Amino acid sequence: MNSILKTPLILINFKTYLEGTGKKAFRLAKIAEKVSLDTGVQIIVTPQYSDIPKIASKTKIPVFAQHIDSEEAGAHTGYVLPEAILAVGAVGSLLNHSEKPLTLDRIDQSIKRCNDLGLISCVLANAKVDSAKIARLKPDMMVVEVPELIGTRRAISTVKPELITNTIKEVRKVNRNVILIAGSGVSTKKDVTRAIELGMQGVGSSKAVMKAENPKEVLYEMANALMNTK
Repeated sequence: MNSILKTPLILINFKTYLEGTGKKAFRLAKIAEKVSLDTGVQIIVTPQYSDIPKIASKTKIPVFAQHIDSEEAGAHTGYVLPEAILAVGAVGSLLNHSEKPLTLDRIDQSIKRCNDLGLISCVLANAKVDSAKIARLKPDMMVVEVPELIGTRRAISTVKPELITNTIKEVRKVNRNVILIAGSGVSTKKDVTRAIELGMQGVGSSKAVMKAENPKEVLYEMANALMNTK
């Protein structure tokens, strides 16, 4: 396990929600930092590229990019170099989100680029299709998800618990070290508790936090559920 990472953990994907853009992104990151310090649960945030520098320099929580490209430096307009996100303070990146899918070869190349630079690779994997294939590529973290549940507030841990159980079993056959966290629809204390009971090492969430009237309350609920279940 990468020395930066500590489990149990929560990963919050800011996506491109306005609630997670600019000043609001920084405010939310500070909330995440406070909850993390108060509860002892590591909280990782993935803001938009433009918000990485301020959040990374003014908080004490890990900051990931939402995506990097595996291209080397040169004539690749519009691509995001891992060197670029490292230079502004990110310590890792998401890869293969269902909203930014990659081929298996691209995932492999991107993981290797992250490894070369000391960045943490966090690959999202469809629990029904490609978890074991991705695990063989040796990412640092995997978010196990069911794409059709993303944003629905119907969590994989409570709606499809058998997928978590089966995924853990298949992944551990080929990779004993990758950190496994449950994604897609995680919204409540119950979702978090069930994910940990099933064997996950953390949870990923987005809409449930980004669109919450009180994101601090939601994060405390999730973090306390993690600490009480581990």
